[in-house]
Amino acid sequence: MGRQWLHAKREVASLKKSKTTSKFVREISLAARQGADPALNARLAAALERARKESVSRDIIERAIQKGSGTGEGKDSLEHMVFEGYAPHKVPIIVEAYTDNHNRTAPEIRVLFKSGTLGSSGSNRFLFDQVGIVEAHHPKVDTDRETAAIEAGANEVEVLTHQQNDDIPDEGCGARFLTERSAMHGVADWLKKNGWTVVTSELGFVPKNYPELSEEARGEVGAFLQSLDDHDDVHRIWAAVR
Repeated sequence: MGRQWLHAKREVASLKKSKTTSKFVREISLAARQGADPALNARLAAALERARKESVSRDIIERAIQKGSGTGEGKDSLEHMVFEGYAPHKVPIIVEAYTDNHNRTAPEIRVLFKSGTLGSSGSNRFLFDQVGIVEAHHPKVDTDRETAAIEAGANEVEVLTHQQNDDIPDEGCGARFLTERSAMHGVADWLKKNGWTVVTSELGFVPKNYPELSEEARGEVGAFLQSLDDHDDVHRIWAAVR
């Protein structure tokens, strides 16, 4: 919910983009690679909940699960691509894409990088920590996030609001739990068993440091990230923007 850059983009640039059915289908297919049973696959359960909220049909959902898990007629053949570079004002970013045509996607993403005022490609993964990210909400507004994080086995917890993630309701208690990669599923499972609704469960990248940006610069970064997110093959964008 890969999502750090999205929060800043919404707050600063007020840029919003509705999710298309194709992106929901891709997320379901990717999640189903880890298993077709949502009761045992937190990422799939979260993807299904988001898709149903957006009225994605049952037939489309079932085909996506079958494709991802390899139980249907076709098998998911999407290739995972990672682009590391910088947004304007030297903000490091990591872009994850899934495509069925590497020769089409790679040059298109490179063009988008060049279109950024100061964007340039390059290796910068060392500027991020790879962690498990579980985003969830509890109906009781006074729920203790810290206690939940400790009991679930998460390393850190942050307040998460509806303004930061549309899947978090205005009322109640929203939180983002950061975990060890191997602990992500266990944390999500504990939360679900203890009254939390999990909306995101995935591996992602958390910046180690955040550049200082003016309001104008933040808007330019948000616009650049929006241009990347608009690409059909882009799945997640991780950026050092608060």
